[in-house]
Amino acid sequence: MKDKELIEKAIEASKRAYAPYSNFQVGAALQLKNGEIIQGCNVENASYGLTNCAERTALFAAIARGEKNFTRLAIYVDRPAFTAPCGACRQVILELAPKVEIILVNNRGETRKTSIKELLPLSFGSEDLES
Repeated sequence: MKDKELIEKAIEASKRAYAPYSNFQVGAALQLKNGEIIQGCNVENASYGLTNCAERTALFAAIARGEKNFTRLAIYVDRPAFTAPCGACRQVILELAPKVEIILVNNRGETRKTSIKELLPLSFGSEDLES
């Protein structure tokens, strides 16, 4: 699968976001090792702490289906600047998809490829819990 297809799925997902408070619609498209794509969008709540980001929505949906092998994660925000995952999403990506290629996409169709190691250096993970 080409980047273009994955990006189109992230853009499509952003249109389903429930963001009545921030009007900040985010879409994510998570590619499984077998090529299948699982989409996620942000879902806000009047109790802001209960909001869920697009990246976590996609990852949690995949885990709920029993999937554990991910190759790429495209994240789209309808803004000219690249928008990286929030801190909570970075920690979840580290835990559930540490080797996934992350593709940030802006509304100009430009992309920036990165990794969780670049976005979350000196991170705390499951290996830190081992004695």
